Amino acid sequence: MRFRTLTLTAGALATVLVLAGCAPTDGTMPGMDHGPGGMTSTAPSQSAAAFNAADEMFVTMMIPHHQQAIEMADQILAKDGIDERVVSLAEQIKAAQDPEIQTMKGWLQEWGVPYDDSMSGMDGMDMGGGMMSEDDMAALDAATGVEATRLFLNGMIAHHQGAVTMAQSVLTDGQNTDVAALAQQIIDGQTAEITTMQDILASL
Repeated sequence: MRFRTLTLTAGALATVLVLAGCAPTDGTMPGMDHGPGGMTSTAPSQSAAAFNAADEMFVTMMIPHHQQAIEMADQILAKDGIDERVVSLAEQIKAAQDPEIQTMKGWLQEWGVPYDDSMSGMDGMDMGGGMMSEDDMAALDAATGVEATRLFLNGMIAHHQGAVTMAQSVLTDGQNTDVAALAQQIIDGQTAEITTMQDILASL
């Protein structure tokens, strides 16, 4: 009886060691690029499988949300005579959100959830997610100078506020630890950017 117990214990220990040996490999996933290193190294393989409908909805909605933010940033960066603070902010938004898009697409692939960029026609999100309408995007594209700056800042503030609301929701309803880490990162980063944009607007 004792021998059987020792055998099982040794087997369990071997399993733990194998899993522990695999953990760093999983922990280097793209989703870990921005998060605190220590937080995700403990159970990345489990979190990859553990997701629910709230996690899936957040990721599939946040991808096109980020894509529009990058499009807005590209529009303002293509213009002459834009406040340098706004140029710097637009570059910062692109640098943060493009890798996050790739991370989220990677999660969907891991989860076996089909996603196509044609799914990014999120007109229905205009009210809830802070998304710009086609008319809003056209107005930003056509504007110049201070008018373009104001349109961009006002639009991006609403856009960020929508993202923060979405992120807060998945922190409450989701279960995937990597998604939760990204959601918290979005809350922290975009809340700070909202304050920056409000300060710039007040100085124009």
